Amino acid sequence: MMEFSEIVWLDRQHELSLAELVRVSELSEPELLELVEYGALAPLDARAQPPTFSAECVVVVRNARRLRDEFELDMHALALALRFLERIRDLETQLDRLRAQLPRRH
Repeated sequence: MMEFSEIVWLDRQHELSLAELVRVSELSEPELLELVEYGALAPLDARAQPPTFSAECVVVVRNARRLRDEFELDMHALALALRFLERIRDLETQLDRLRAQLPRRH
């Protein structure tokens, strides 16, 4: 039988509860809530209790766990690293769009 973490589809329509995010990330609930507090993880509705998350957050929280374990980061440093990684991805996307607008060289 497949584990839940092996079946999660990473699409924007799928929502995960906090408990499900705990299972797929191997981070604790307090750790995840701290990442939310620091702005590194965003619930779908900031006012909803309990919070729910887009399945896209699975990638973020798995990266968070890996970074925490490999570099022994506290949650504040981890949140900062995650925000930097997100910013780098955004800048790479912008750069790709700009490159696509340049005339092609032969």
